[in-house]
Amino acid sequence: MATLALVGLPGSGKSTVGRQLARRLGWAFQDTDHLIEQRLGCSIRVFFEREGEARFRDVEEAVIDELTQHDVGVLATGGGAVLRQANREHLHGRCQVVYLHSSPEDVFRRLRHDTQRPLLQVADPQARLRELYEARDPLYRETAHFIIETGRPSVPTLANMILMQLELAGVVPR
Repeated sequence: MATLALVGLPGSGKSTVGRQLARRLGWAFQDTDHLIEQRLGCSIRVFFEREGEARFRDVEEAVIDELTQHDVGVLATGGGAVLRQANREHLHGRCQVVYLHSSPEDVFRRLRHDTQRPLLQVADPQARLRELYEARDPLYRETAHFIIETGRPSVPTLANMILMQLELAGVVPR
């Protein structure tokens, strides 16, 4: 088992697709946001409001550094994990990274009723997603070994597409 890490915008399907991939591969599944919340003892949203983004990114960096030092199976990262150079280096150097590429419009369609994502609790979430995409897309691409267009396929179809890429590259056995 290796570590397969998923990166992408909030709502691109990292956790959902990651769980499906882990199940199909018989690997463990880890979600950095979930582990961070366990460590903090509160939701990311509450921590964000109380301590600020910089403090949150410090905790996230420590968690990613720890997790990527071991083979943990499938790892879903938070949408902003790539903002820190250390995270990009740890993910790219220690894992096989798949960028779930979603347009801001696709993500907005999936998330328009979500009230749990701190970065989207703004007057114009679609404009916010476009800003996040502009800032982060180059960082996701720099970190990734594979880029998968998410578009509108179902979760099982996306998992199949990713597994096919990984098999062709020799990352996982056929």
